[in-house]
Amino acid sequence: MGVRRLGITVTKKTGKAVFRNRLKRLIREFFRRNKDLFPAGHDTVVMTKKNIPPLTYQEAARELTELFSRKTGR
Repeated sequence: MGVRRLGITVTKKTGKAVFRNRLKRLIREFFRRNKDLFPAGHDTVVMTKKNIPPLTYQEAARELTELFSRKTGR
């Protein structure tokens, strides 16, 4: 049994501070609600890219669920 940890990298090229902070909040909330998608005993780092459109939590959760389900083979 291990600890699941999350790292988030959002560069200034992504947008203004308000937008970057919102992205980080969305990712943290997804991690909090879906810890079972992340492998125990591992660190996960999420790096965002520029030109991300504004997302709702549902849109972000759908994208992240697809990404992490694919990575873990579920």
